Amino acid sequence: MAQSARKPVKNNMRKKRNHERHYKPDMKHGNLALGRFINVLMHDGKKSVAEQLIYDAFAIINEQTKEEPVEVFQKAIDNAMPAVEVASKRVGGANYQVPREVRPERKFMLATRWIIGAARAKSGSPMSKRLADELIAAANNDGAAIKKKQDVHRMAEANRAFAHFSW
Repeated sequence: MAQSARKPVKNNMRKKRNHERHYKPDMKHGNLALGRFINVLMHDGKKSVAEQLIYDAFAIINEQTKEEPVEVFQKAIDNAMPAVEVASKRVGGANYQVPREVRPERKFMLATRWIIGAARAKSGSPMSKRLADELIAAANNDGAAIKKKQDVHRMAEANRAFAHFSW
């Protein structure tokens, strides 16, 4: 009988490593956060369309507020960033919503998604106008993205009793 030529299988189940990501800034302003925002806004790999949308939105912001659009954008992102969120944890057959602090890179992604999602949810005007309106609203601490942030904070506050389940 011939022996099998297979090597014994080693079970090297190591922890997944998160590699540091290197992002490119946007072409016009050289802003790293804006470059990431454009990438999230992009549909079907059409980056030039996403860039045009954001730059048109910036023109509208400049026209309406007479402020620097990049500063309004940065203020909107900072205002929409959540400090805490809830994560589901199973303990003894029951699921608990455990409040946790949000990592900085996740804060940015959540704020970005909420702002873009709020702009996409509106209808009746061009996307650049909707995006400009949402960025201005978020910079002024109101709008759908800020409401979403407040809902997440309220949920975390309501479940503060389960904070001791944090891992």
